[in-house]
Amino acid sequence: MRTEEILVAIGTGTWSWDSSAGLVTLDAEAARLLGLPAEPVTRPGAEVRPRFHPADWNEVDGVVNYAIAEGTVAEARLRILDEDGKVVRTVRSRSKPVAVDSPGRHVYVLMGTLQEVAEPPDASAAHTPLTGDWRRSREAFLLDAGRALAEAGSTEEVLRVAGSLSMPGFSPDGLALFGVSGDRLTVIGHHGHNVGDEKPFTFMPLETDYPAAEVVRTGQAIYLSSPAQYRKRFPTTWPLARDFGRQSWAFLPLIAGGHTMGAWMAGFRHSVAFSPDERSVLTTVARMLAQALARAGAAETERELSLGLQKAMMPSLGPGVPGLTVAARYIPTGGGLQVGGDWYDVIPLPNGRIALVIGDVQGHDVRAAGLMGQLRIALRAYAAEGHRPDAVLSRASRFLSGLTDAYDRVEGEDEADAMRFATCLYAEADPETGTLDVARAGHPDPVVISVDGTAVIRQTAGGLPLGIEKDADYPTTRVVLGPGETIMLCTDGLIETGGHDMATGWTRLRPVLEQPSEDLEKLADDLVQAVHGPGSHHTTGPLVDRREDDIAVLVLRREGVRTRRTPSRRSAMTIAQAEPERVATARQQLRELLHDWADPEQIDSAELMVSEMATNVLVHTDGDALLVAEVTGERGERRLRLEVADASDELPHKRRPGEMASSGRGLVLMEMLADAWGVDPRGEGKSIWFELYEAEKPEGTGAAEGS
Repeated sequence: MRTEEILVAIGTGTWSWDSSAGLVTLDAEAARLLGLPAEPVTRPGAEVRPRFHPADWNEVDGVVNYAIAEGTVAEARLRILDEDGKVVRTVRSRSKPVAVDSPGRHVYVLMGTLQEVAEPPDASAAHTPLTGDWRRSREAFLLDAGRALAEAGSTEEVLRVAGSLSMPGFSPDGLALFGVSGDRLTVIGHHGHNVGDEKPFTFMPLETDYPAAEVVRTGQAIYLSSPAQYRKRFPTTWPLARDFGRQSWAFLPLIAGGHTMGAWMAGFRHSVAFSPDERSVLTTVARMLAQALARAGAAETERELSLGLQKAMMPSLGPGVPGLTVAARYIPTGGGLQVGGDWYDVIPLPNGRIALVIGDVQGHDVRAAGLMGQLRIALRAYAAEGHRPDAVLSRASRFLSGLTDAYDRVEGEDEADAMRFATCLYAEADPETGTLDVARAGHPDPVVISVDGTAVIRQTAGGLPLGIEKDADYPTTRVVLGPGETIMLCTDGLIETGGHDMATGWTRLRPVLEQPSEDLEKLADDLVQAVHGPGSHHTTGPLVDRREDDIAVLVLRREGVRTRRTPSRRSAMTIAQAEPERVATARQQLRELLHDWADPEQIDSAELMVSEMATNVLVHTDGDALLVAEVTGERGERRLRLEVADASDELPHKRRPGEMASSGRGLVLMEMLADAWGVDPRGEGKSIWFELYEAEKPEGTGAAEGS
């Protein structure tokens, strides 16, 4: 029995569809199933198409394109209509589409079978497994496209995602996004075109007879399924589209927030019927594109505003000052407008000196940024008037206090929340001598890096943060930088970010400050990377983006020969009669200076002796104590020399105090603990000094202590 006879016996016919010629070939059984005379026939597709339900015929094109793309069999159920448009039967089509090469066109030949299926005449078209897979693929595509577009943070990223969209069964080969600028159409971006192809469409008047312009004017989508339809509807601009060799076009409005912001064009090299399903997919993609472009535009505007604010509020360091090198960084928080209350400034002064300012206004919002800008201008004005550091900060505190009082309180905000304060450090630097007169308002102390690389927190006198008291006092501390030494000023964001407090944050930064670096710019970058970079995840704190606080860093170096052949480190401070608590600061500063000393017991001894020497000056004289500590020599063979000078001419005497005596043991302790000590008279006053020579910790000390 022949194959044809077998197919007739089971009620199955064969057919083929040549999309290039537009012809459909049917055998006798297939013709009967379609309601035609039961004889082999070849007819134009336009004559056969009315036999199928319109919704089913539109779906066939998508199923076929999907089968071509996936290399599978195209299967669909189709309702057959009579001449009066009533459904007479339902047939199942199973066919294998074969793509045919044709320059500039997407054509294929479809060969397969038709078979009647038992289904009520009024039933809707059933979804075959292939049709279901096709629709599930479209749903998966929309989910993936939505996720990708939601993650796009810029217009460029939106264009990249749009260009990579691969729609199941009818992927466009060319895309263009149009925007609106005034009364003209603009090209935001395109994909699948050569550079320069967009020129005829750039700044096209909205009145132009062009599909994208009409879409923007009306807010309605336009679908053109053939070149003939395009040429008939838009004859004026058809020559612009003709050379691209496409067969179908979809122009859809980009609507966000109820406003038509542009149009999206999808061009196809193959014929697309634009079935309801296909139009639904295109409409959904256009909606997602509009929302993504709106978000990206808002984000880009916000970034531009942030950069503008930063440039306006952060000064340019300029050409620099002879004898000094300066580097600075400002890193905003991760959210909001990327600008907050931290700032730095470098101010040329009338006397040839420069002022270094670093500060932090409470908060990370727009109000903090506004207060910071006004406070920075006020500080510049007070500095330009020639005031000393303490007077500059006193005036700034009074200014900020009056400024915050003038702000209207937000509804529901209590007085404590409405009040804003600022921490600040102001230093007046003399390039010739290397001296810095420092006044501090609740701000972290500076860090001094000596020539040999040792970083020490330089304890300075300070007052309340700016804005808390109108008439606050800010004592001044003098810091002297030797040639090649560096001072680092920062806000608390550099220290406390990532779960750190002041102590552990300083421990994290110290290795960065002490690494050899001739380039201050690199040092500033390394400090920021220690907090925000990958290395920060190896220290205390959550493994997340650590931009939880603004960061401002200002680094200044006194130019000079930086050599490690004759390393030395030095620290000096004054202990006033009215500030006995600074004796503890002196001990801490000495411990910082000796942080890498070989024998911890010698460090304890040095602390004990400096306490005795400074306390004796405060108790037995009427003047202040000037303390100078210096470490010289190579590691392992270093020498500590510490001097405490005062203005009294009375020399100390070594005594033998009794068991119950409360004083008189200072010189006895020095004789026992110091490697050398002495008292040197001066023209006015005297200097008491001692020296310690670095030595390795004696072996067995730990065992002896534990016995």
